[in-house]
Amino acid sequence: MSEEELDRYEAEIELALVQEYRTVVPMFSYVVETERRFYLANGVEVSVRSDTTPAVVELELTDAWVWDMYRGARFVPSVRVLTFRDVNIERLPEKDL
Repeated sequence: MSEEELDRYEAEIELALVQEYRTVVPMFSYVVETERRFYLANGVEVSVRSDTTPAVVELELTDAWVWDMYRGARFVPSVRVLTFRDVNIERLPEKDL
C-alpha cells in the first residue's frame, strides 16, 4: 500500500468517525476530553488522588462512546481513565423532548 493510499484510507475512516459522532452525540450528556482520548458519556465521576506527586485524576465514565478510529467497538459500558494531565468535562445542552 502506497503512502497516498494509506493517507486516503485514514481520511475515509476519520470522515466516517465524524459522521458517527454527529449521529450519536444526542444520546449523551457529557463530553470528556483528555490528552489521549475524546469520550461521550452519560455518567462521569471524578476523583483526584493528591497523595501522589503529581496528583492523579481518576475518571469513571459510564455508558460511553470512545473517539478512536482504529477501535472496533466504540460503545462501552464503562471506562476508567487515570491521568496526570488536564481533563475537560462539559455537560451537553439538555435535549428538547
